[in-house]
Amino acid sequence: MVKDIKFVKLVVFVNAAVPLAMLGWDAYHHNLGANPIEFATRTTGALTLVFLLLCLAVTPLRKSLAQPWMIKLRRMLGLYAFFYGCLHLSTYVWFDKFFDVRAIVGDTLKRPFITVGMLSFILLTPLAVTSTNAMVKRLGGKRWNRLHKAVYVAAAGGVIHYYALVKADRREPILFGVALALLLGYRLVEKYAPHLVRRVPVRDA
Repeated sequence: MVKDIKFVKLVVFVNAAVPLAMLGWDAYHHNLGANPIEFATRTTGALTLVFLLLCLAVTPLRKSLAQPWMIKLRRMLGLYAFFYGCLHLSTYVWFDKFFDVRAIVGDTLKRPFITVGMLSFILLTPLAVTSTNAMVKRLGGKRWNRLHKAVYVAAAGGVIHYYALVKADRREPILFGVALALLLGYRLVEKYAPHLVRRVPVRDA
């Protein structure tokens, strides 16, 4: 059992910001390749999926390993997913479309993978807004939990968005899809066949 959860949260917070620092460093030194806008857009999109999957992995890990303190990391990981999602959208809106609303709307309607990505981001927005303790109390636990199940749809949409975006080597989006399938599969097994889910008994620290 972890005793200093604040330190753990600090470590996670700092490490979750490292990819952004590295991206900024490479951008400053012009090391983003031949197409820096595409590189930044894909990197922030992949990071969004990484943190969404980490957020979804908290529940299976804390239950199977009997580490209840891990639940305190879920909000931070989810907010980082939304943060990188905002950066992903911003690189597209700012550097690719230069805030041209008409072009953005047209692109979204014309290209299905962008439509799916936009819808996924829209689904994540209320989840980020309602992530505070005050909002949990205001909505009530049951309604809050029902609302936040939308993260499953958002994550699936993100994987589809990434898969459709990639034209050549699709191994990475496929790996994201497999990871998401395992995380969602765990929840289905836990709900409909709980006897198959292995749990480690809690031990006194």
